[in-house]
Amino acid sequence: MQKDSPTIMVVEDESLLLQAITKKLDLHKIKTVSCTSGNQALDYLENFKQMPDIIWLDYHLKDMDGLEFMNKLKMREKWKDIPIVVVSNSATDEKVHNILGLGAKKYIIKAEHRLDDIIKIVLELISD
Repeated sequence: MQKDSPTIMVVEDESLLLQAITKKLDLHKIKTVSCTSGNQALDYLENFKQMPDIIWLDYHLKDMDGLEFMNKLKMREKWKDIPIVVVSNSATDEKVHNILGLGAKKYIIKAEHRLDDIIKIVLELISD
């Protein structure tokens, strides 16, 4: 029996970047759930039975930041174990410490990585 391809929830409010990410993931035969806000992602998780294998979370969203999103996620028993990779344009030691302290698997700075490199990191985390 062949294992279903993994599902990645991508939470990114920049539409062009979101499109680029989902197109690249499609090339890897990865199912994606695209959300343009933290609230949209939380609504999806609330209303659909299939949980994503991992969440790709932009730290700076229009409706909330990554820390607030992760706090809301961790309050729900059925969501708290979903792995999260936080991707951001900036990082302070405190921000990274807080995000990793909430259980994020990685904190990646966009400017330091090509999109293909970030996808490779995410795919490696899924396969672990």
